[in-house]
Amino acid sequence: MSGLKNKWALITGASSGFGEACAKALAADGANLVLWARRFDRLERMKSELESAHGVHVRIGRVDVRDRAGVLAAAAALESDGLVPDILVNNAGLASGLDRLHEGNFEDWDRMIDTNVKGLLNVTRAVLPAMVKRNSGHIVNIGSVAGYVVYPKGNVYNATKFAVRALNEAMNIDLLGTAIRVSSIDPGAAETEFSRVRFHGDEKRAEAVYDGYQPLRAEDIADIVLYVVNTPAHVNITDVVVLPTAQRNPYLVHKERSGERKSEREK
Repeated sequence: MSGLKNKWALITGASSGFGEACAKALAADGANLVLWARRFDRLERMKSELESAHGVHVRIGRVDVRDRAGVLAAAAALESDGLVPDILVNNAGLASGLDRLHEGNFEDWDRMIDTNVKGLLNVTRAVLPAMVKRNSGHIVNIGSVAGYVVYPKGNVYNATKFAVRALNEAMNIDLLGTAIRVSSIDPGAAETEFSRVRFHGDEKRAEAVYDGYQPLRAEDIADIVLYVVNTPAHVNITDVVVLPTAQRNPYLVHKERSGERKSEREK
């Protein structure tokens, strides 16, 4: 029997990318889901598909993690129904723009800080007290290798992911003496909607980021999340850094000639 059978997992940014992949992986392992995202139509589709495929319960909510009042209301609604998540996956996050600091766009900066840092804080503050009261739970923060090494024009995005890394450590320290575990999964280059969002919908520029090598897939990260939350209660995996084989740090990526990208889809 799965260790996640009848447990509840709350996933933010669940409508695509890592969040969607985590929802599918956790549901396949027996977990019931609370899925929050801004794109409610996608959540409706996921709810139908996951309940039908895996026989789990799925609750969905149109929640923007930047909206503190909305986050608090959504969390209060869960608690009023007696639902305290066993797992919280703080996945909602994004990069917006790729500019030198002195040429940066203020709206891009606010979008990243409000989502990646304040959004994570809003959700954690809303959900964690009930976990502490029950003295059980597992928080998984989706970070990035950008929180370890600054790269050119990454400035504010790097800063937000350094903050996620610091908050992951701070949560662990603050929860000393409880049974609650806190983990950070920190991916390198991964092909999701990340680059499309960063480049404001420029598909050609986004696709060029991954030309010539096989990046991580969303499913790779979901597999790691699934492993981490299934470890025994006395095991706390605090950090997992994962890169595609072609990448060895944020700067070093081995690429084949343009147009020779290798992927699972092409094999």
